[in-house]
Amino acid sequence: QVQLVESGGGLVQAGDSLRLSCAASGLTFSTYAMGWFRQAPGKEREFVTSISRGGYNRIYADSVKGRFTISRDNAKNMVYLQMNGLKPEDTAVYYCAATQLGTNRDPVLYDYWGQGTQVTVSS
Repeated sequence: QVQLVESGGGLVQAGDSLRLSCAASGLTFSTYAMGWFRQAPGKEREFVTSISRGGYNRIYADSVKGRFTISRDNAKNMVYLQMNGLKPEDTAVYYCAATQLGTNRDPVLYDYWGQGTQVTVSS
């Protein structure tokens, strides 16, 4: 079955960096666009970033543009989220997700989801 497993979360201070990883299995990884979403306590899940199948197209939420970078390694079935300049408002559970529909912001259009990894940014 399809599995997406996130890792790399943790507790950091404002201004620090973290790199999240997502390992995919059970799917033809290179045929899926990948995305990162996040959900803070009491809030809806929100789009963070998405990358196309070949990695050439990326889109970002305005709130993370210029601070976060998504990348992927199709040979390793991995997608990454480099997060720099972290802010307390970035605190959330971060999820990776896979879609066959290309880069997009709508969580409804994603087929598979990981269990999430917690990122906590203290001020």
